[in-house]
Amino acid sequence: MVLTMETNVLAKPVVSEHSVANSNEGMNLTYQIGDATQPEGEGPRIIVHVCNDVGGWGKGFVVAVSKRWREPERRYRAWHRGEGGQPFKLGEVQFVQVEPDVWVANLIGQHGMGVRNGVPPIRYEAVRDGLRAVAIKAKELRTSVHMPRIGCGLAGGKWEEVEQIVREELTATGIATTVYDLPQREAIGHRLTP
Repeated sequence: MVLTMETNVLAKPVVSEHSVANSNEGMNLTYQIGDATQPEGEGPRIIVHVCNDVGGWGKGFVVAVSKRWREPERRYRAWHRGEGGQPFKLGEVQFVQVEPDVWVANLIGQHGMGVRNGVPPIRYEAVRDGLRAVAIKAKELRTSVHMPRIGCGLAGGKWEEVEQIVREELTATGIATTVYDLPQREAIGHRLTP
């Protein structure tokens, strides 16, 4: 199942199924209605989501991640406290194995929380840097990549910009990537940016 989402300020999002590919890509970018914490398909999978650089965890997609697995939040908070030796900064990614063939990628692509002086917290270059690290890990582990519309909820990003980064850093390098949108009834309380 593949989908696109069209939005109208006054109407509910309209979802249709499809797969999107450009002639210069190595793989299709697939859109699916479903829950990104329950990625479909066979074989190893990485679930990517965007985190902030101030250690905050408790709103948006991370709530669903924490309901399913406790380890990604625990490891993110320890990382923020300086444990583990990896720098806690924009563009870095922490990979947390949550099942024998599933990893959660905590990608720091958001500076602070909330809009400041009209600027949303999304940092597109940090997302790009993080997705490069995800691509390396995905090739190493031979995984597919799964995600919600990263950076477009609380981080305030524009999907058309993030989608281009996903295409350049993942699908163009041959990594099968699926983007999940919640079903209509579950999406009512979530901000979905096309």
